[in-house]
Amino acid sequence: MKANPSVTLELVKKCCRALDDKKAGDMRVLDVREQSSITDFLIVATGTSEPHLRALRIEAEKVLDAAGAHIVGMDGQRDSGWVVIDAFDLMLHMFLEESRQNYRLENLWKDATELKLADLLAEPKAAPTKKAVVKKAPAKKKVAVKKKPAVAKKPAAKKAVVKKTAAKKK
Repeated sequence: MKANPSVTLELVKKCCRALDDKKAGDMRVLDVREQSSITDFLIVATGTSEPHLRALRIEAEKVLDAAGAHIVGMDGQRDSGWVVIDAFDLMLHMFLEESRQNYRLENLWKDATELKLADLLAEPKAAPTKKAVVKKAPAKKKVAVKKKPAVAKKPAAKKAVVKKTAAKKK
């Protein structure tokens, strides 16, 4: 029994975001529902090295596991340059550049509809939430504080100037 197409498409989006986060190159997504009886979508991506392919596989597995998707099979011989994950309605093919050029998988599905990667990578919009009504407290009235009247300062007392008188000469 096939999964709900919108649920499968959401899983495709999550896988694409995960692969993109792990720097998968030249990612393409093909809708093969009209051409295939074994799957609905193909994700094809390129890794830069065998360790990179392993990292892409692990990340894709995490997403599929978190979504509760059933992984039918997985293949990827060490140093083969190609890793495949079959999740029934979705198949992921991750290649090294040389292997991808050699197999040209996209050419086998040239009648399929290619989905726009930018649309798939776009983060889902948050569902609108009701804004909580916040009642503002009434502004506090400023209370006039009576200040004590300023006390006039007395002028400083003048110091007596003592003049020294010169002793009178006799």
